Parts: sequence; C-alpha cells; structure tokens
Amino acid sequence: MRARTHSVLAASVVLALAAGPLAAPAFAAPPATAAHSADQGDQGDQGDQGDEGDQGDQGGPNEKALRAALDGLPNRYATAALVRVGTSGGDWHGSAGVRDLASGRPAHPDARFRAGSITKVVTAATVLRLAARDEIDLDAPVQGYLPDLFTPEFRQPISVRHLLNHTSGIKPGVSFGDAFTDVYPHRYDTLTPQQVAASAIAEGPEEFAPGTRQQYLNINYTILGLLIEKVTGRSYASVATRLVLRPAGMHHTSFPGTDPRIRGPHNRGYQKVERPDGTTTFVDVTEWNQADRWAAGDMISTTADLEKLLTKLFRGRIVPQPELEEMFTTPAGVTGATLSAGLEYQEVDGQVFWTKSGSRYGYGTFIGGTRDLRRTLVYSVNSTDAKGEGHKPVGEAIVAAAVR
Repeated sequence: MRARTHSVLAASVVLALAAGPLAAPAFAAPPATAAHSADQGDQGDQGDQGDEGDQGDQGGPNEKALRAALDGLPNRYATAALVRVGTSGGDWHGSAGVRDLASGRPAHPDARFRAGSITKVVTAATVLRLAARDEIDLDAPVQGYLPDLFTPEFRQPISVRHLLNHTSGIKPGVSFGDAFTDVYPHRYDTLTPQQVAASAIAEGPEEFAPGTRQQYLNINYTILGLLIEKVTGRSYASVATRLVLRPAGMHHTSFPGTDPRIRGPHNRGYQKVERPDGTTTFVDVTEWNQADRWAAGDMISTTADLEKLLTKLFRGRIVPQPELEEMFTTPAGVTGATLSAGLEYQEVDGQVFWTKSGSRYGYGTFIGGTRDLRRTLVYSVNSTDAKGEGHKPVGEAIVAAAVR
C-alpha cells in the first residue's frame, strides 16, 4: 500500500481557504492574441511575425478553429492558455485569458509555467545521451548502479530501459497525499527525491516481472535522476542543463528544486475548490515546492522552449542515433503498451503522434508531434482542475483544432 501523509481534517482546509482565495469571479474574457508565420523554417526558433489569416485549407494551422478553442477565457475550466502549432504550411502562436484573476490583465504570451511530467522527456534524453557516451548501459541492471538503494527483495534485474519505459515493477513512494485538501497544506514543505525513492524500495517489488507490464509512475524517473547523479558525480539539474537544455536552446527553462516560486514572467495558477456551503472558490496555487517531483516533474519552462525541445529532439540534434530510437519504440511483448522512453504513442485521425503531457496544480501542459514534424503542438493551460481525471474542455478543444 502506498505510504503517504494526510492532513487531519480535509474539511477544515477548505474552510480555511475561504478567507484568502478569490470567490468565483464574474469572468470577463480579454481578446485572444495571435501571431502567424507562413514560412515555418526551423520551427521553434522563430519569433511571432506575419499577417493573420485562415490557413486551414492550405496545409497550415486552422486559425479559425484555434481561436475558437481559446475563445471565452478565462472561464470555470481555465484562466489562461498559451498555444504554439506548427505545420508544413506554417505555424501559429496564440494566447488568451488573464495573468491573474485579481487584476484581469491579459495573459503574458511568453509566460513561464510548471511543465510537470514533461520533465520526463528531458530526463529520458539525458539518460540516452549518457548511454550514447557509454556512461550508462541501457540493458544493465539499475541495482548495479545503485546498490545502496535496492534491497535483496529485488531479485530480478531491473534494467535502465525498464525504468525509461515504465516496466520496472517498482511501486510508488511516499507522498503528501493524493487529494488537493491533503497536499495543499504541505505546499511549502520539502519531501526529497531520496526519501521518495527509499520509501518506494521499502515497499518491495510488484508481483509482475520487470519488462512484462507497463505502469506509468513517477518513481521510475525519480530513480533515473539518482542514476544520472551517480554516474556523473554531478547534480541532476546541472547534467540535464548541459546535455539537453543548452543544446536545445531552452534558455528560459529551469529546475527550481525547493524554491516554491516561478521566477520571471508568469500567469498565476488556480485550483477550483467547492466550499462546504456549495459555493466555489479559486485558490491561488502558483507557489509550490515541487522538490519531490524532481526528475519526474519539477521543471519550469515556456511554450517556445518546449517547442525547441520537441523539434530539435525529433531531428536528432540532442540524442543521436541509435539511442534516439528508444524514444519512438514501445516495449515489445507488453500488452497495451503505449509509452516509450519519455514519450507516448497516440493515433489521432489516422495520424501517429508522439506526445507527452504534464500537470501540476494550476498548470496543464502538452507537447506532441508527428515524427517528421509535419504537425506539432505545444500548449500550456492554466487549468482550474489540472490534476483532476475528468473532462478538460480547453485542452481537448486545442488538440482538436490543432490536428484539423
């Protein structure tokens, strides 16, 4: 069973929130802003430029559909959205919503945000670059690299590749809980990756053999972060920056560690909470210590930087062949497997996309594209229920518009 800590009275947390957060506002949407470039060039390296127009019938982005997807923000589902779409016929960048609910200022189009599990793309690319340099063997048991972490219960070898594609059979580690009312009181507390990893190993292995079942869990990438540090003798953040962020040109991306703030321009994130009396409040969740997510989900980035990551990664400018194939290969013999090293296989309207999503409270993010980069999408939505498992109307509308 998953180890975790709980707040004693979840209901009391909701009551305590009522004094500080904003009551549900009467949403008034500022106009969406957009920029279009007819010549895509090196996608992800360009600024916003050019005239606006509907390129939907010319192989370019369907601007009409994209504008409609952003229409009406802020609303009860999201307070802001930033979108970048690339196609063989051109690209489109747009933003909508507000910077914060109190002032109602238009959303910052180049805002930084919590990228959540898209951090895993960077971690996977870092591991694969180290593999290309013969510093990591993807087939070697991770127990050999981290002997002090694993207990004798882990008799079957767990390869580095098993961690990359989520087939390791390692259970999740300790957390502050799953529900918002559990974790919100701990938003400034620190839970270290080492604590998370040690608690996961203490739970013992799953009942299935490594490599036979796929189970998406942060713990796989937390342990990959420890592996990176062990083989290099340097911090995860410094190695990932040197091997991935700098080659990709991601100059506005960082790993904040225990710092709860988002440094630089950003749009504030909110979580919708139902009060005991049935009314709704929007809790500001912008500041949050994400140290426990670390190599699995701690990164702060921008849509422009994530577009650079996507395009340069797919073009082989960060991870060389043959290691790059790991990112476009799902594990053989595993029923229903859709996850590769850092990415996920998805088919939409007959097109194959390789994607990754990420969510932290207040922020939902997505990157994806066809392998040949004929169509790409990056978005950040300031969702008011980013960690919820239900319907995400704004993100879904953006994806539908981007693939038309």
